[in-house]
Amino acid sequence: MGVKLEIFRMILYLTFPVAMFWVSNQAEWFEGYVIQHKRELWTPEKLQEIEEFKERVRKRREEKLLRDAQQKS
Repeated sequence: MGVKLEIFRMILYLTFPVAMFWVSNQAEWFEGYVIQHKRELWTPEKLQEIEEFKERVRKRREEKLLRDAQQKS
């Protein structure tokens, strides 16, 4: 009985990772869900907010660098 159990465990240990890898690489199974989820998360309004945030951060960084350069002079 012990040998059969060990053989079953070895088969399971070898096939499970291969099967999970194969399933995760079936893009067409998940494609619709991913596209829909991205559209829900990244609406045009949120993209606009992100761009505005990036611009504010860039301006702050430039102002800080300018102040630091002026203080050194």
